[in-house]
Amino acid sequence: MNDAPPHGVTAARNPLLSLSSVVKRYDTVLAVAGVDLSVRDGEILTILGPSGSGKTTLLKMVAGFEQPDEGRIRLGERDITEATPASRGIGMVFQNYALFPHMAVAENVAFPLEMRRMGQAQIKERVARALALVGLAGYEKRYPRQLSGGQQQRVALARAVVFEPPILLLDEPFGALDRKLREQMQLEVKRLQRQLGITALFVTHDQEEALVLSDRIAVMNLGRVEQIGTPFEIYAQPVNRFVADFIGESNLYRGTVSAMAQDRLTAGIESGLTITAQTAAPRPVGSTVGIVVRPEAPRALGDCETADNVATGSVTEVVYLGDAIKYVVALDGGAEMTVRWPYRPSSEALPIGARLRLGWSADLVHVVGWD
Repeated sequence: MNDAPPHGVTAARNPLLSLSSVVKRYDTVLAVAGVDLSVRDGEILTILGPSGSGKTTLLKMVAGFEQPDEGRIRLGERDITEATPASRGIGMVFQNYALFPHMAVAENVAFPLEMRRMGQAQIKERVARALALVGLAGYEKRYPRQLSGGQQQRVALARAVVFEPPILLLDEPFGALDRKLREQMQLEVKRLQRQLGITALFVTHDQEEALVLSDRIAVMNLGRVEQIGTPFEIYAQPVNRFVADFIGESNLYRGTVSAMAQDRLTAGIESGLTITAQTAAPRPVGSTVGIVVRPEAPRALGDCETADNVATGSVTEVVYLGDAIKYVVALDGGAEMTVRWPYRPSSEALPIGARLRLGWSADLVHVVGWD
């Protein structure tokens, strides 16, 4: 498992939150299967996974809404495994905002401070500062029903950070927003996290959101953490077939190793195409591997050009994505390859049926286990 520090975060920084061998069962269902995880002080770590992977259950155990059947959870020097949610002092932001509809914005944000019996002058100062941070100064007297979805989520963020919690938990907080608002809120959280030095544990099933927001990503599947790494590592260096297939779009082929020489692996895929990869991990000749080629890796080759890997085929689908065009290419021999290239207004998209000669470098091929 790759647990390298994120850019700007050194390995010397102690974990603020740590989970050790945490297990959660619901009757016969193993929802979380012995997870070890640490969140470093000052980072955003995202738990990413499909529905049913255990990510929300894990977050609920950190928050105190669920108790682990096995394992321990520590926040700094405190063991909080059996602590009540209120005593943990953790900030939370939910998808449904969870604002009090009968309270004005300032009252909603002030609520956690009042529960801590803070003085009115300090409450007023903190609420004003928190609302200014999320761009809602002047909205103090409005009610949630008078706000847009994005504004309500900003209020929820302000309420979560106003009492300066040691860690912020975010459970799919932008799932109810449209794409543009979601992207704005992602940048807002990133800005707040950097400005305030907040440590955050973020849960999402949205891969793009995880790549944008995170210092590190923990990919979960069937209750287990498959890989922990920076967004670059998760995308470019997946450790297994699940991560390669789940993160982003990929051309994933089942291959049989035909040669292994130094850092070069050659494998044949079922269509008869041979692919060469640069890899530091030797694999036995005859073993089955997964060959991962991301859509942006292949380029169109001219008649006299060559590359480590070359394949020819015909375009079967053309998808305009705004900033890019995606082509599905039926390769000669039966395999299919998706390629994605930047859109240039000066050039026309290739038509269906167009012939392509594709080439890509061995260092843009990633090899994973197939089992």
